[in-house]
Amino acid sequence: MSTANVLLIVLGILTLAFVVVFIQDLVKHKDEILNDKNVTKNAIISSIIGFIVNFFDTLGIGSFAPATALLRAAKQTEDRVIPGTLNVSCILPVVLEAFLFIQKVEVEPITLAGMLIAAVAGAYLGAGIVSKLHTNVIRISMAIALFITGVILVLQLRGIFPSGGDAVGLTGIKLVIGIVVNFILGALMTAGIGLYAPCMALVYLLGMSPLVAFPIMMGSCAYLMPVASIKFVKEGAYNKIASLAIAIFGLLGVWVAFKFVSGLDLTILKWLVVCVMAYTSVSLALAARKKESN
Repeated sequence: MSTANVLLIVLGILTLAFVVVFIQDLVKHKDEILNDKNVTKNAIISSIIGFIVNFFDTLGIGSFAPATALLRAAKQTEDRVIPGTLNVSCILPVVLEAFLFIQKVEVEPITLAGMLIAAVAGAYLGAGIVSKLHTNVIRISMAIALFITGVILVLQLRGIFPSGGDAVGLTGIKLVIGIVVNFILGALMTAGIGLYAPCMALVYLLGMSPLVAFPIMMGSCAYLMPVASIKFVKEGAYNKIASLAIAIFGLLGVWVAFKFVSGLDLTILKWLVVCVMAYTSVSLALAARKKESN
């Protein structure tokens, strides 16, 4: 059996474990969900958000920054539970992406497995901490992280970052660097900080093929999110309606993007995402400052 198939089987088991915990929590709180007078309206809005952000996530844009902006703009959830909501809601779409891309793109097995396991370990440690953080700490952390991620995207768009090489794996010190940095990115992911842009930058800087970024970043997210999200669910640190709606329609967004979109010029869209990151970063920082002054 190939390494890719082993990784996918393990991913399937992790995802199943999350789905069981998620459904149990939804059933436990079904009265709370159904008694929300805005449940239908919020479910529709979150469904649209889920389709849009996961459609573009499949193309490598990333979903966390635009989802954060849209959830806040549409008043779908409290800032305190945004990290948990992002992680819980995007698991199934990202797992589908991982199944599609891990089989499609060649990556050296040790590199892929090492970076995926590192991301999971980082997420396991990070989720338990983030789920207990004060709202303002989360706001400030996300504001800083979005700003840094936006800078990375701008550097990529301006061609300042290397465009990558043709390697499909890492060895020696480069492999160590890849594993350590992906561990850190996995921990940051649980704070609502998207992994795609920094992981893509990491792949380029280490001289790997740009195509290799897709299975690594999607696989990393797919592996770490079930582990982290089980903690978020058990802590109740997520929005149940938004998470369910985004998860269901996010799957549709991934499938449509993978099957019907190819060769799309994403440069303009990436600049738009940079603008969204800047706006959301500033709005979160201002919200934190306003709360502190009250």
